[in-house]
Amino acid sequence: MLSLNVYNRQGETVGTVEVDPDAFGGTVNQQLLHDVVLMHLANQRAGTHSTLRRGEVAGSTRKLFRQKGTGNARAGTRRTNKRRGGGTAKGPKPRDYEYHLPRKAVRAATRMALLSRFQDQEALVIDELALPEIKTKHVAGIVRALKLQGASCLLGTAGPDPTLYKSARNIPGLEVQPVSQFNAYSVLRPKKLLLTRAALEELKQQGVRGQGSAATQE
Repeated sequence: MLSLNVYNRQGETVGTVEVDPDAFGGTVNQQLLHDVVLMHLANQRAGTHSTLRRGEVAGSTRKLFRQKGTGNARAGTRRTNKRRGGGTAKGPKPRDYEYHLPRKAVRAATRMALLSRFQDQEALVIDELALPEIKTKHVAGIVRALKLQGASCLLGTAGPDPTLYKSARNIPGLEVQPVSQFNAYSVLRPKKLLLTRAALEELKQQGVRGQGSAATQE
């Protein structure tokens, strides 16, 4: 069992919470994490790169000079890729980089990414984070109390929290997401992971449900 400290808004330790590694896959498969992160990065690519081929470059198609008798090397059109201002040979064209791995593998990678955060002591649990109003300074004070200022951090909530999201969106490096939207890339990209106690319980339930569905499929 892994033990995580639970903090309050003042950054004080108010208890601990136990995490069962088996609920998050038990072990971390580095190759699977690598493959899934590459998939997420590829799916974010716009793929709008484009170069002009020799048939698309503006210019005459006339042969520069006759084939023989000049003493020079033979030359064709000015639009060839051999000349300055000519077209590009086999250059990139717009394409779609999107691809998808099996959903079972993607979900397993998300659990493994969370487990790696817990094992490396890069995850913090806060007891409660409900805000009465939209106020950035409240969240900024909590970030300072937990010594997370200046570091990229993913703040996970049990469900959508518009008040917390709007209060934190102006803080550099801090991103708020419900745990239902977590993926391996979003968990591994920031340096720290901050979870509410309710969010951690929701992740545990998701892990149990994921294991149950995997056992059913097998």
